[in-house]
Amino acid sequence: MSSSNLLLVLLMLTASGYFLGRRRAVAVAVARGRSQQILHSRPTYYGALAALWCALPALIIFSFWHVFESSVITQLVIAGLPPDMQALPSDRLGLVINDIKNIVGVDIVPQKIHPAIQAAADHYTQLTAISNATLAVIVTAIAIAGILWVQKIISPELRARNHVEIMIKYLLVACSTIAIFTTIGIVLSVLYEAIRFFKVVPFHEFVFGLKWSPQMAIRADQVGSSGAFGAIPVFMGTMLISAIAMCVAVPIGLMSAIYLSEYANKRFRAVAKPLLEILAGIPTVVYGFFAALVVAPMIRNAGVSIGLDVSSESALAAGLVMGIMIIPFVSSLSDDVINAVPQSLRDGALGLGSTHSETIRLVVLPAALPGIVGGVLLAVSRAIGETMIVVMAAGLAANLTVNPLNTVTTVTVQIVTLLVGDQEFDSPKTLAAFALGLMLFVITLILNVIALVVVRKYREQYE
Repeated sequence: MSSSNLLLVLLMLTASGYFLGRRRAVAVAVARGRSQQILHSRPTYYGALAALWCALPALIIFSFWHVFESSVITQLVIAGLPPDMQALPSDRLGLVINDIKNIVGVDIVPQKIHPAIQAAADHYTQLTAISNATLAVIVTAIAIAGILWVQKIISPELRARNHVEIMIKYLLVACSTIAIFTTIGIVLSVLYEAIRFFKVVPFHEFVFGLKWSPQMAIRADQVGSSGAFGAIPVFMGTMLISAIAMCVAVPIGLMSAIYLSEYANKRFRAVAKPLLEILAGIPTVVYGFFAALVVAPMIRNAGVSIGLDVSSESALAAGLVMGIMIIPFVSSLSDDVINAVPQSLRDGALGLGSTHSETIRLVVLPAALPGIVGGVLLAVSRAIGETMIVVMAAGLAANLTVNPLNTVTTVTVQIVTLLVGDQEFDSPKTLAAFALGLMLFVITLILNVIALVVVRKYREQYE
């Protein structure tokens, strides 16, 4: 049985467990000659308890099984190989295992296959089938056993609600733990590869270098490969495009949020707010097409008409379109924060003689400032991480300039560029992508710390 079919069966058993547990609780109450009030918890809690005991143990077994299944089957297949193949170096043995998996997973098989490899592939297929069948039996048996056990212990004295809440609490703790360890794993993996890069390229050269040209020579006679890894032009381009985007998104988004929350009537708000948020649902590649086909030529033609030298791909075009894309982030979050300001603050300011505009400027906005700052920093992170618009409207050249009419590039674009191509994975060109990712992570962390400081300062003042 395939994994998807097994999960479908488990879902059906979970639903059945819920209805059986709920019906059993009602039946127990009726058998006592009383209504459902005799039960400690509502019947739905008994059904939820049966569903949880059906699903959670089975899902835990299912998850651990799939984590270790491949490695266990691989070791068993290696143990069945001829001794001369088992004695191969680890890299060559890995190629043999790769060939075996290719034969198992691909319908088109090479004409000449070593008999031992074909036998190992057949063995791998048999072990996989046995593993899938065993997993299906174990998961189904555990799910049914969980339902039957809950059916047996259901009684009016069973504190089903307490058990369900405790199980949900531990489930939430487990999910939070997984999220935390996933974050730690991402950071450590990027840090490990970045350290390998800094062993080849000095840290000070990367951080303070003024030239970015990560082309490395593959052959000794290859020319045009400078191998300069100064990251300042890349980060300068990122900051330039993000600053232009923020200059567009923050004023328009904040002003639209103030109007929608403080001035607009309900009918206009009900129409304008969804229309504004449609911008957030447009794919970024569509924004890239718009920037490359409409905005960039328009800026170039306007610059030429007044005698300016404007590149066909410029930071200004990418920044303007990116700012339009980010407007809903600033507007929606700011609108929610402004609406959350207590009405009593507005009434107090108006009662003291302030005008509507003075109340907004002197009372509402300062009280909502922590949330507005959080929304703006979220928009900054969104701008820093954007790729498609920059590729299509700003180009790939890492120029050290603050002129928005020139071609620039960003960190994310360079990461994508460095990780494609025929370069070896352990070359400085490829490892530079991890160094850029690590620096981008540090910058984002600093922005988050600044946001926390601002929020804490103003929250203490206005709460």
